[in-house]
Amino acid sequence: MATQILLIIIIAIVLLFFLGVKIVRPTHRGLIERLGKYIKFAQPGFHWIIPFIDKMYVVNTTEQMVDAQPQEIITNDNLNASVDAQVYFRVIEAEESVKSSQYNVNNYKLQIVNLARTTLRNIIGTLTLRSANSERGKINAELHTTLRNETASWGIVIVRTELKEIDPPRDVQETMNKVVKAENEKIAAIDYATATETVADGVKRAKIKEAEGYKRAQVLHAEGEAEAIMLVNEAADKYFTGNAQLLKKLETVEASFKLNTKIVVPAGSELVNIIGDMAGVLPLPAKKRENKESRNELYKKMEQEQEIYE
Repeated sequence: MATQILLIIIIAIVLLFFLGVKIVRPTHRGLIERLGKYIKFAQPGFHWIIPFIDKMYVVNTTEQMVDAQPQEIITNDNLNASVDAQVYFRVIEAEESVKSSQYNVNNYKLQIVNLARTTLRNIIGTLTLRSANSERGKINAELHTTLRNETASWGIVIVRTELKEIDPPRDVQETMNKVVKAENEKIAAIDYATATETVADGVKRAKIKEAEGYKRAQVLHAEGEAEAIMLVNEAADKYFTGNAQLLKKLETVEASFKLNTKIVVPAGSELVNIIGDMAGVLPLPAKKRENKESRNELYKKMEQEQEIYE
């Protein structure tokens, strides 16, 4: 009988021991209360509490996220927008912070959600729908600042806030899409017109440059011809009597010889005097022949030269 009682006592002690064993993970911290009074802070590791007398509350100290849940918010331009946000936070690992998360606020997760929803209504209610969509960064920053200040005594830190969506009503969204499409088409048309105008200006400038180049070439060509004529006149004045008229006659004779023009030399005339007369040069004086035979020989030579030329 005594052995049975001792066995029961041992089993009860072992059972009570295992009932009091508590293991705290590295990602958590614990608060131990005895009969409703805080007595000890539990770090990660093995802990034993008195069953049915002590109680341990384990708190997660890793980063957590709560969803603010979609809600309808009336914007400043009287449009209903569906707004949703997420809040990322964590409980500070220090003992006082863990105690504050349990003793200074009732269910801090629910409180963060309600506070985020209220803050979003206050912020977006002062903005138009378009400005709310274009100023998401500003809304996130203001929401983060408000939550951080309001939860400073809760032993938690707001890591960041993310505005998930700001969705207007379907008909308003369709109208906004049409407006955006029209604006994009307008910008594209302006860009195309600007590009076309730029191309036209380039072609115009190229044509002007080409015309200026052609004009300059013509001017230079005319100036060159004028200088050439002036030089010819100066040479004619210097070397020829009768100036340009005499030079022209010489050029005419030269051209006649080049074209194989036939020249009739009268009998008894000197060929050199004929050429000189055509060129406007005074004839050479005839030399006296000593005798008739020499004159006849000269005529024969001239006739032979005439035949060869023909």
